[in-house]
Amino acid sequence: MNTLIFTILVLSALALLLAVVLYFVAQKFKVEEDPRIDDVNAALPGANCGGCAYAGCRAFAEACVKADALDNLYCPVGGAACMKQIAEYLGKVAPEKEPMVAVVRCAGACDKRERVSIYDGAPSCAVAANLFSGDTGCSFGCLSNGDCVRACSFDAIKMNEKTDLPEVNEEKCTACNACVKACPNNIIELRKTGPKNRRIFVSCVNKDKGGIAKKACSVACTGCTKCQKVCTFEAITIENNLAYIDYSKCRLCRKCAPECPTGAILEVNFPAK
Repeated sequence: MNTLIFTILVLSALALLLAVVLYFVAQKFKVEEDPRIDDVNAALPGANCGGCAYAGCRAFAEACVKADALDNLYCPVGGAACMKQIAEYLGKVAPEKEPMVAVVRCAGACDKRERVSIYDGAPSCAVAANLFSGDTGCSFGCLSNGDCVRACSFDAIKMNEKTDLPEVNEEKCTACNACVKACPNNIIELRKTGPKNRRIFVSCVNKDKGGIAKKACSVACTGCTKCQKVCTFEAITIENNLAYIDYSKCRLCRKCAPECPTGAILEVNFPAK
């Protein structure tokens, strides 16, 4: 009995001693956190999508609180309204940015690109890109395995069963950049939504020479420079046999699209001519 009582007393004393030690350790190494972080985090949409380039909404909130200015901080999901609310709370100025949307820079539908092989591996664009150049003659275009769809947390992108190409729902897209990162062939790009949601861009990323690109896909850009010659705003550049329209310079004059012999330049949400 005495042994049992002695054991209990020793264990109790040891537990008390460890509790005291843990208390002093916690006090010495405790980290004081700015209470404003919780408030800013509550103002964020809570998507934790990573579109802000931070690990999650709380990490972004902490960055906002600690930053001297919000110039390089922006939540694409919450948008301008969310950033304005955060800026007013923190007594800072919110960056003014035009809304962005994801666009698919590949128009090589099934009837535009002839299939030359059959991919029978894992249904993943990332896997397919590492194994071969695609099941069509174009090694640059969409691989049609839907990695971008699975990466989107907002149900804003779907695969079109008829064309085997991804399609973006503009109303749902938050420009979080997840689909851009998921595409191994880099056919998805974030662009400004534009006035009245109107945009003009080259829907092709094929860098092969004109004849080779045209043979692989009937709507491929051939780098013919016709679009560049009619652009009076120097918004179009030709590099590696591929035209690119700079949305920051483009004035949506629509002169370039009719000049494209393959129809590789897309005009989105414009009224019919």
